[in-house]
Amino acid sequence: MLTTPPPAGPAPAVALELFAVLEDAAPPDLHFLATPGLRTLLTPGVLAVADALADAYAQGRFVCVVGDAGVGKTFAVHTTARRLGELLPLDFRAQPAPTDLRACLHKALKLPGEAPADPGAADTLIRRALAQGPRIVVVEDADRLSASCFEYLRFLHDDLPQGLCVVLTAQPPGERRLRAQRMLATRTAGWPFIWPLTRDQVPWAVPALHPLWQSVAPDDLQALDARVADGCLRRWAVLTRHTQRALAVTGTKRPDRGMLQAVADRVDGGRRP
Repeated sequence: MLTTPPPAGPAPAVALELFAVLEDAAPPDLHFLATPGLRTLLTPGVLAVADALADAYAQGRFVCVVGDAGVGKTFAVHTTARRLGELLPLDFRAQPAPTDLRACLHKALKLPGEAPADPGAADTLIRRALAQGPRIVVVEDADRLSASCFEYLRFLHDDLPQGLCVVLTAQPPGERRLRAQRMLATRTAGWPFIWPLTRDQVPWAVPALHPLWQSVAPDDLQALDARVADGCLRRWAVLTRHTQRALAVTGTKRPDRGMLQAVADRVDGGRRP
């Protein structure tokens, strides 16, 4: 096992502080499905990423964020990174080569025209742009990168006097591949792991996530989480969106158990035996 186990559910006073709503809300499109009314919470994952990313940004180093799909890796990275500096998310094909990274960086840096076909010319433009000020490069599913791609990121990092802050995200099966990259061992400021919400955390976090859950009993929230969400905030965004639609159709203001059952059936594909 490469990571430490999740912490136990917090005491009520600690939970209220942990799951506080951040006043500097994230842009609506950053929330999954752009679900109306979702709030930005100070989750343990956001705290862990914020601490590690602040160090990595100040030092011009890498940070590796690990967690299952749907726990909020991308949301935590983008929410905390935009408070620090300019974000350069790289969007590439499934098996990228250094050429793809060059093209993504050229686009993310808003350099004119298409990326030059000549690698040296492309790198000159990219290095000049990166040298103008600190940026935060974000690579999702970084365990898909080839050895040559990791070497290219090392080259950019080492070439700049101030270093380069690079965020690499991966799901747990990919963590071993990231740790196997020797160049990351001496260039990484932190390895925050984002865990799903524990069942004890759900009654504190979910009503803070969206007001419509404030009228739902804690036991019902935990039962819904056990059936559909399993502590993943992305699934709670899906549940919220479906419940909003059900409320609009019925003209009611609060979801009852029957509505929650129907929403769960819709989301997970039907009743379980």
